[in-house]
Amino acid sequence: MNPPIIIDIEASGFGAGSYPVEIGYVDKSGQTWSAQVQPHVDWLHWDDEAEKLHHQSRQSLETYGATAREIALHLNHMLNGKTVYTDGWYQDFVWLHGLYEAAGLSPNFKLEDLSLTLTLDQKAVWHETKQRLREQMALEPHRASTDAKLLQLTWLETAEMTTASAA
Repeated sequence: MNPPIIIDIEASGFGAGSYPVEIGYVDKSGQTWSAQVQPHVDWLHWDDEAEKLHHQSRQSLETYGATAREIALHLNHMLNGKTVYTDGWYQDFVWLHGLYEAAGLSPNFKLEDLSLTLTLDQKAVWHETKQRLREQMALEPHRASTDAKLLQLTWLETAEMTTASAA
């Protein structure tokens, strides 16, 4: 089974003016990486409800976050030439674009919607499988690498389930 590389982005809020606060991914081998994002000087939007979800304060990001440039360079190095998938393509595309714009760089990997990799059978069991795995593994939601890992595990399990049922 060859799972997709999955990226997840947590943000300062939703809609206009929101920006990434944490980016994480899981590679094909199941290894995870994540980083808090230090707010760029132009990034001012902050939603207290979003903070409650991802449990990261703006002050923490300012103190411990990596710069947009550091993160963009890391992503370009590790994901060079690859296709990376997300379950929230539109919003993650906007946030990723904002990160790269602040870094003065361009991504050298392609971002695609995870649903493009799913069969109809996988889609039919996706949500219940994801919820079961989240509960079994007691994963904290709304953390970037944890969410990416959960998506990849869900992809693997649904692929195995649907392959086994087809045999």
